[in-house]
Amino acid sequence: MAIAGITLLIRSVRLQTSKFTSSSDIPVEFIRRNVKLRGRLRRITENGLEIEHIPITLPIISSWRKEPCGVLLVKLAGVELTETGKVWLQNELKPSQLLWFQLLGKENSTLFCYLLVNKGRYFSVSLNEEILRRGLGKTVLVKGLNYDSKIYWKIHRNLLKAELTALKKGEGIWKEESEKKSYLEKFKDSWREIWKNDSYFKKTGSDFNLKKNYDKFRSTYEAWKDHYLILKFKELMSRIYFRRKG
Repeated sequence: MAIAGITLLIRSVRLQTSKFTSSSDIPVEFIRRNVKLRGRLRRITENGLEIEHIPITLPIISSWRKEPCGVLLVKLAGVELTETGKVWLQNELKPSQLLWFQLLGKENSTLFCYLLVNKGRYFSVSLNEEILRRGLGKTVLVKGLNYDSKIYWKIHRNLLKAELTALKKGEGIWKEESEKKSYLEKFKDSWREIWKNDSYFKKTGSDFNLKKNYDKFRSTYEAWKDHYLILKFKELMSRIYFRRKG
């Protein structure tokens, strides 16, 4: 038992202090557990962000070990960037900027992550949410993230709230009335498979807490939908009133 414990400890230390230079280096359990890693931005390309992983350093090990070279290709999970959003990212992120990226999914050599940037000493900002709050992108389903997990609903609920904030304020792409009108139907269609008669929860028998997270997510959508329709009704009545007055 003691030998097995020591072996596990050594393996854990080796993984935590290893520098990952490609997505294939990252253990499956890291992605499954949605581990946060620290890195340094190298460049932003059409395919995503190239980030150099910065492992945990231990003086005894790092003094003699030579670190390999290489970068990880990272995409913003749950976000479909617009061209304006890509420009904003280029301006917002400084060369060699330090950031944290939380592993949510993987497809081939691409990692889908939640990106966090420090703003001050005790405050960090999610780039995924900030882009949506500014209307510089649209929400999409996070690839590789299990339905049957609490983080799935937490992530998507946060992204939805950020996007709906931009919609309400008419930020970025939501300045166009045509985009606003088509939004609710597109959103509903994208979740149809999950929401249809709540069949997903009947099939999987998910636990109470997961069902509660799902209900919160759905109620958020319904509340914002109703709020948006009320705003449109008030706008219509206001136009009718001023036309009569004129």
